[in-house]
Amino acid sequence: MPEKFLIGTQRWQFRAWEGGFYAPGIPESEMLESYSRMFPTVEVDATFFGVPAAPVVKDWRSRVPQGFKFSLKLPQEVTHSKRLAGDMDVIDRFLDRAHLLEDALGPILVQLPSNFLPSKAERQKFMNFVPKLSKDVRWVFEFKHPAWLNEEVLAQLSEHKVAVALVDGRWIPREKMIEIAKQPTTDFVYVRWMGSGPRLFDHSKPSREQKTEVKAWGQTLKKKSLRVDTVYGYFHNEFEGHAPHSARVMQKLLGVNPVDPSNIAAGAAAS
Repeated sequence: MPEKFLIGTQRWQFRAWEGGFYAPGIPESEMLESYSRMFPTVEVDATFFGVPAAPVVKDWRSRVPQGFKFSLKLPQEVTHSKRLAGDMDVIDRFLDRAHLLEDALGPILVQLPSNFLPSKAERQKFMNFVPKLSKDVRWVFEFKHPAWLNEEVLAQLSEHKVAVALVDGRWIPREKMIEIAKQPTTDFVYVRWMGSGPRLFDHSKPSREQKTEVKAWGQTLKKKSLRVDTVYGYFHNEFEGHAPHSARVMQKLLGVNPVDPSNIAAGAAAS
């Protein structure tokens, strides 16, 4: 059974969360600090669009407590533009910035595009790319085609201690993802709850119930037979409408005591 369950959300800057999660009128510059008092981890979407500036990364680190973890997306230049075939310069620059987070650096997510299909050529790019990855970072690969989840690919990931992103979304059936979860390729598990229903526009509160789905994941992740040390999990607003709510529900299922946002707001007012 995992030793740690680090559950959070995908991104932290949402005006729609004011009032229910954040204090009303909170400046965006204070959202991360407030967020980190309620959740122990966050998935950063901004790094997908480019290597972040050093002052930005240092500021992120300065706003969170000891033990907090940032999971970062690898820039799309590597995955979508060069399609794993370029040199390692961008990755090296990205890792230089990522390491500015010091002990707050969590896994790095490599999101392959939906048109990165498991053809012979693309499989070879993948097989050549994985061994080049730095060994001092936790890596995660997200595939958007079920045919990628074959013995050859899973063996390659396992050999290099790289995780499969377990995505509950529209690309690969949930049942297949849960099956993969039961046989992890490394010592941690990484889950992304995206949602697959019609788009939700109001993110201020839950508006789509997924109790059955959340329960199924909770039962899978807390199994004693799941031999990993950490579970990282991130909810998107589109899963149930309000990611903080979904994350707190999952925390309860996993035996983690959620932090009540009203207690944070009360503490800030008292100070």
